[in-house]
Amino acid sequence: MSVNPVKPIPLGLRKSFGFGDRLGLATPGHIAAVRKFDFAPIFAQQSIREMERTQRTPQEIVQAAQAALAKAGWKQPWGADADHIKLPDHIDRAAAAGFCFFTIDPSARVGRGKLTSELEAFYICKKFDVPGVTTAQFDRASLQRTAVKYGVALEHIAMMSQHIAKTMGERQFEIEVSVDETDEPTSALEHLFVAMELKRHKVPNVVSVAPRFIGDFEKGIDYKGDLKKFEETLVQHAAIAKHYGPYKMSVHSGSDKFAVYPIFGRVCGELLHVKTAGTSYLEALRVVARTDNKLFAKIVEFCR
Repeated sequence: MSVNPVKPIPLGLRKSFGFGDRLGLATPGHIAAVRKFDFAPIFAQQSIREMERTQRTPQEIVQAAQAALAKAGWKQPWGADADHIKLPDHIDRAAAAGFCFFTIDPSARVGRGKLTSELEAFYICKKFDVPGVTTAQFDRASLQRTAVKYGVALEHIAMMSQHIAKTMGERQFEIEVSVDETDEPTSALEHLFVAMELKRHKVPNVVSVAPRFIGDFEKGIDYKGDLKKFEETLVQHAAIAKHYGPYKMSVHSGSDKFAVYPIFGRVCGELLHVKTAGTSYLEALRVVARTDNKLFAKIVEFCR
């Protein structure tokens, strides 16, 4: 498919890879990498939080990617991810800059929900059969825990999705739901609740969901955890995503997770999105350390 490289577009359910470029310099390297594989690329990816820290605007993020793509003669589809969007104002700013992929982050509202009679009527004592997953069923205790954890967060996601649809108007867009920034992992039963509530709230164009996987996903280093148990739980998450979506499993803090990349590929197949940012930044630091000792010392002192 040949497209105008200046404009990012939604990539749908194609297996995809998000390249976070915090400095606006790494896209040529990202282009060279993605040409070797069959992932659909998201070359412009940044959260408002990261933009504020690096003093860059949404327009600058998209324009940096566009300039590099034009210079490289890129002719294939590519995406632009407004990552970890938390407020309607974030949507407005990102949409005006040309972003078309919105990652909704309701983490500030996780743990603030409650069990309602409406949720009780919808979930308690009902069996939910998912191919590849043992039949799931909520009792009152498990539903109360799940509703407290995710209930209000999902209402916020629904509100944000409506604002995205209104803001984008006739322009195409897609949504990722991020519930990965929690202290405890997302269980299969909780993921099922999230998936069903997304449908019940009629959240449109959901192409990926990022649960909180077991183990540790820290920035720029490999996965820390039990690989066997990780694969067992991922099989359940992927089955829920396929059955209630379909949507992709999204891997946040995906930089340098070499131990689990093969597992994700084997279990998720095409329904996979990997989101990175740390690798490009670490490589930039490596260059600074080798070529400008004084600047590297300043960076270390600032971090300290």
